[in-house]
Formats: sequence, structure tokens, C-alpha cells
Amino acid sequence: MKSKVVIDGKNAILGRLASYAAKQVLLGKELAIVNCKEIVISGKTRNIINEYKEMRQKGGASLMGPFFPRNPERIVKRTIRGMLPYKKGRGANALKNVKCYSGMPEEFKESKKIVSGKEKNIKTIKLERLSKEI
Repeated sequence: MKSKVVIDGKNAILGRLASYAAKQVLLGKELAIVNCKEIVISGKTRNIINEYKEMRQKGGASLMGPFFPRNPERIVKRTIRGMLPYKKGRGANALKNVKCYSGMPEEFKESKKIVSGKEKNIKTIKLERLSKEI
């Protein structure tokens, strides 16, 4: 039986959260990340929005990809995917064990959560705002 880990993403920095998540799923744990829209990216807001817009516009034909998501929970899963060897069997199986939720589902309200973020005194942008901008 796999152990289940629930992470509350409120005020967590995206890159640090994703690297921790990638390491945990490679160890064989099931991972649920809640409050994905509250996760932040550090840096100047305008620069971050422009970088994500460029990433979305890259791609070739509309049906060929690469596809870059707009939803906060999909952005988180895509970031975690970038830290896994997802083209190999081990990484693909690990990615299946990651579940991302925009809010707080009923099934996780009572469970113990890892609180990964706190208020930061640096410039940040929440994924909820980023997804509206791109």
C-alpha cells in the first residue's frame, strides 16, 4: 500500500513545491496537492506573465503541441512533470500518482496536511491571477 501525502499549497513557491513533490512521487508515494490557485511564483509580475505568454505562444500547429496549460492545477502538474523523467516508465508511473486540486476537496478536509508556504516579503504572483492573465 502506498502512503498518501497531502500538501496544502497556500503561499508555497511553485518551484520548491514541485521539486519536493517530484522527489516524493519517485520514492513511490501518492501525492495530493490542494489549494493550487494559492501557490505563488516569485519575481516581478510583468516578467512572469510575459514568460508564460511566450511559452504558450511557442508551439507549432494548434493540434501538434507543445501544449501549455492555463488552469492553476494543470500548471502545477506540468511543472512537476518537468522535474520527472516522464518519458521513461518510472517517471510516467510516478506522474500518475500526482493529483492537483484547485480548492479543498471534501475528502481532504479532515486529513493531515503538510503546510508548505508562509507569507513572503518578496514580489510574487498567485497562479490564480497568472491563469487569468495568460
